[in-house]
Amino acid sequence: MPDAPVLDQLVLGDCLEVMRRLPDASFDHCVADPPFNISKRRGLGWAFSTHITMAEMWDRMAGDEFWAFNLSWLREVARVVKPNGNIVVFGSYHNIFQLGFLLQSGLDRRVLNSIVYKRTNPQPNITARMLTEATEYLIWAVNETPERAKGWTFNYWDAKQMNDGKQLRNVWEYPVTPKSERRHGKHPSQKPFALLERLVLLGSKPGEKILDPFSGSGTLALAAQRHGRRWLAIDNNPDYIEIAQRRLDAEPAGERPPAPPPLKREREREREREPGALPD
Repeated sequence: MPDAPVLDQLVLGDCLEVMRRLPDASFDHCVADPPFNISKRRGLGWAFSTHITMAEMWDRMAGDEFWAFNLSWLREVARVVKPNGNIVVFGSYHNIFQLGFLLQSGLDRRVLNSIVYKRTNPQPNITARMLTEATEYLIWAVNETPERAKGWTFNYWDAKQMNDGKQLRNVWEYPVTPKSERRHGKHPSQKPFALLERLVLLGSKPGEKILDPFSGSGTLALAAQRHGRRWLAIDNNPDYIEIAQRRLDAEPAGERPPAPPPLKREREREREREPGALPD
C-alpha cells in the first residue's frame, strides 16, 4: 500500500525508491532539476580562473544507464502527478533533448513551452574550442496526452503583472546564483531563487502540492514555502539535505510575501469576451 506523502518535508533517499512509495496522482505538479550527466572523472581547471568543471559522482553515468534512469524517474513523476498537472524539467544541451524525446515519445505527454534560462554572468569557456555556454533550458509539459491535455495551471495575469503589463516571454535572464543564497552551503548546480520563485507563482496555486525529486540545496522548497504551496523535496546526498534544512530554518516564521496581484482589469475581461480577441 503506497504511503500518503508527508508534506513540507526534506526526504533523504533515492528519488525512485521514494516516489515508488507514493500514491498515484498525489501531487499537483513537479519541478525537477535532474543530473545533466556532464561531470568528468577529474574536474577541468584553468590557469586564469578559480572555476573547476563538475566532478560529482551523482552526475556521471554511462549512456545506457543515463537513458534508463531518465525514463524511470519521468515515469514515476507522470504517475504521482495528477492528470493535467505541470511537469517542469531543467536541462542543458547535454540532456534536454533526451528528456524532451522521452516526455513526448516515451510517455506521450504534451509539451507546452520551452523556456531559456539565460545567465547574465556565465562562467567562461575554459577550453577555447567552442562558444561560451550561457543558457540552460526548461521543458514545460502537461501530465496528459496531447489529445487529452486541458485545464493546466498557468497564472497568465500574474505573469503579465511580473512583466510590466506585457506578455511574459520564454527567455528569462538571471545572474548566476549570488553568494547571499549560498551562505548556508554550496551546491554545484544551484539555481537562483528568483527563477524557482517565478515557476512556483506561474505554474501553481496556493495550497497545491509540488514535488521536487532532485532538491539539491532546497531552492524549490524555499520558494514553495514562501508562497503558501505544499511541497516534498527529495535528495540522496545528506550534505545537500543539511544545506536545504539550514536555508528553510533561516526563514522568518510567518513572513511569506503574497503572490503578485492579478492584472485582469475590467477592460481585459471584456476583451476576452470579444469574438476573436487576443490578450496583449
